[in-house]
Amino acid sequence: MTQPNALVVSAVVVPPSVDAGGDFTDFRDCQSMRQAHELETWGDMDRGYTYAEEVEHWRGTQYEARHLFVGRIGQEAVGMCSVTLPLRENTLTAGINVLVSPAFRRRGLGLRLLRHAEAVAQDNGRTSLDGYFELPAGVADGTGLLHAKSGAGGLPADQPSTAFAVAAGYELEQVERSSRLALPVPPFLLAQLEAGAAAHAGDYVLTGWNDQCPESLVTSYAGLRARMSTDAPTAGMDWEREDWDAARVRDDERTLIRSGVHSTVSAAVHRPTGELVAYTVLAWRPQVPESLIQQDTLVAAEHRGHRLGMLVKAANLRRVQGKWPSARSVLTWNASENQHMLAINTALGFRPAGYEGEWQKRLG
Repeated sequence: MTQPNALVVSAVVVPPSVDAGGDFTDFRDCQSMRQAHELETWGDMDRGYTYAEEVEHWRGTQYEARHLFVGRIGQEAVGMCSVTLPLRENTLTAGINVLVSPAFRRRGLGLRLLRHAEAVAQDNGRTSLDGYFELPAGVADGTGLLHAKSGAGGLPADQPSTAFAVAAGYELEQVERSSRLALPVPPFLLAQLEAGAAAHAGDYVLTGWNDQCPESLVTSYAGLRARMSTDAPTAGMDWEREDWDAARVRDDERTLIRSGVHSTVSAAVHRPTGELVAYTVLAWRPQVPESLIQQDTLVAAEHRGHRLGMLVKAANLRRVQGKWPSARSVLTWNASENQHMLAINTALGFRPAGYEGEWQKRLG
């Protein structure tokens, strides 16, 4: 019988581009494990990365270094772990992730992979580690919850992922709810919600774009992207404000385009100042044509109370239903304590799909 101490953990070489030639067996094995996990947990790839997204993500950027490791017993890939290291801000934090193939669980391999990732983070001067894990709604609705320190939401204490994180010294800081919206939204409902929101937004005008922000708005858009890192609820996570400028926006847009991801943005402009004050983003991938991913939604704090969240979300749903008619659902994530945005989503027709734990460990 194979013993756990035969595990060998190695750094993964990431392809320099999607179509690069060469032997990238480790990288492809990691992608296969992640895909298998998505299918095991959800039965589809709606949340999973495509190969092009994986390549672009793990190449890293000037704003974040990303390290991927594969665990093998002999020639067989049995698990993986990763470490992400912010480079411009949050330079004392690291993102940690661990995955073990089902046939090799409960052998201590997950803990060994975790310790490897934690050592990489410590070697890079990081003192606050964070990670996440999502459970389907039916699984996460059980009794015996471990409640998040945010005071909103919890996860079943007897779930293996919860028990693993607690045993490794991580605390459940926040729980996010994932929700799914069936498409198309009934036309009468969308029109009703748009009209109700517009009645409170006389000082604002809608705008929007696909893939790349217009040059005239990019500086204002960068300001909102920076605020997304602080204005959205983050509970007790050790995350600082991100520094966004036009160059960072363009870098992010180019990465998405290289990944094969298409995006559409609806935003609100404040008429008196000409500034962007709210935005929302939906992403679509040709390889997963039936699913849309809701990315950021933000209304600047000083412009709340005018139903701009509903206004931009409804406008963007109208845009994508015409642009990507093959899409049959939208997935979104919101902090459990973010009752205002959850109420907007509920009114649009979103229903709970899962619950994601945001875990944190501070090193002494």
